[in-house]
Amino acid sequence: MTRTKAELAGVTGLGANKTAYPTDYAPEVLESFINKHPEQDYFVKFNCPEFTSLCPVTGQPDFATIYISYVPDGRLVESKSLKIYLYSFRNHGDFHEDCVNIIMEDLRQLLEPKYIEVWGKFTPRGGLSIDPYVNWGKPGTRWEKASEQRLLWHDLYPEKIDNR
Repeated sequence: MTRTKAELAGVTGLGANKTAYPTDYAPEVLESFINKHPEQDYFVKFNCPEFTSLCPVTGQPDFATIYISYVPDGRLVESKSLKIYLYSFRNHGDFHEDCVNIIMEDLRQLLEPKYIEVWGKFTPRGGLSIDPYVNWGKPGTRWEKASEQRLLWHDLYPEKIDNR
């Protein structure tokens, strides 16, 4: 099934010959397109194993895998724009917890999904890894209740730690 130009309106980076990579946090690069299946609940999951940001105090780099999962409603995030957006954190100074909350909120505003969660699994620095998790469910829907349950039980079975 081919997408129409109207469905792809606003998607400008995909297929571009030259890609501009912002040097600091750039939510404006995020693009979305129309979901052809809004009546169907399904998860879209992105695993981003090369995320980097900077410690806002020391300026040292922090490395993480960022997991983004969402149940779309009317729109889907365009993956190239998501890659560029995540790259824009490379020179951005924020704590781990701030990064995952910012990512979730930017995507929530862009997509207005039924449900979204972002989980950052940061590599250890100073012998300590930090794995912040945030989620949101659309108010007044079953996804609001699902987000409450998911937050309460999100790490019920912690992974085997292998220093990533």
